[in-house]
Amino acid sequence: MLTRIGGLLRQAESTDNEHEAEAFLAAAQRLATRSSIDLAVARAHIAGRERRPTPIQRIIPIGEPGKRGLRTYVQLFVAIAHANDVRCDVARTSTQVYAYGFDSDIDTCEALYASLLVQMVRASDQYIKSGQYRTATVEKVVTEKRWGRQVQRRVQAPVAGVTARLNFQMAFAARIGRRLAAVKAEVEAEVVPADSAAGTALALRDKEIELADFYTSTSEARGTWRGPQASAGHSAAARRAGDRAGKAARLGTSPELGAARGQLTTRRSRGADDPA
Repeated sequence: MLTRIGGLLRQAESTDNEHEAEAFLAAAQRLATRSSIDLAVARAHIAGRERRPTPIQRIIPIGEPGKRGLRTYVQLFVAIAHANDVRCDVARTSTQVYAYGFDSDIDTCEALYASLLVQMVRASDQYIKSGQYRTATVEKVVTEKRWGRQVQRRVQAPVAGVTARLNFQMAFAARIGRRLAAVKAEVEAEVVPADSAAGTALALRDKEIELADFYTSTSEARGTWRGPQASAGHSAAARRAGDRAGKAARLGTSPELGAARGQLTTRRSRGADDPA
């Protein structure tokens, strides 16, 4: 009803014929009176529907400076963003991500991130508390002094808890990225069939080009974000556990996958350090 009334108001306000304008306005008023809808509400509704969406930049807070694990948190958000047509720059401190995209796409990323971050942290906590990581070892390079010379050799060492957690979360985020990419490809294959794809495919391509142009003109990033690095060592066992948890994580709002847990508080701004 809001759309119908708003359409009549738009016709009334766009015609130069005052008799037509009066007729459209009267029709809108009659519908509004019967439905108890204010004309100003209907006018705002139709204006909102016809407003062409444009890309924006939004800052996504990740965590406080010095907090451990921020780079894996960033990896998770970037993986989600990649599957939802959102580009990202990452602050050097990994405390925030600069997201570039359309409002609704960034909203989707935030909702997914809010849910999946909780799941990732909870799953990694459970893995560490279980003590399973203690049975594994990692290869380390140690430097020793022999006969007055520095000699390096590789040794097997027990996996530290921080190393296991980092590897677990890296694998979790990577698996989520692959799952979301597969879902995106599946959906696009359904809505853009090969025999009648011209309109939808063109719209998707135009969206991609508009976002690329916006990112190029807006981003102030320098360098490239390379993702988290397991500097303390590689733990295959922790990565396998993280991958399994990523496979089991609940995505989106479908009944099968469960609902997201809401959105994060954000603010809009400009400036970044590293593109992702």
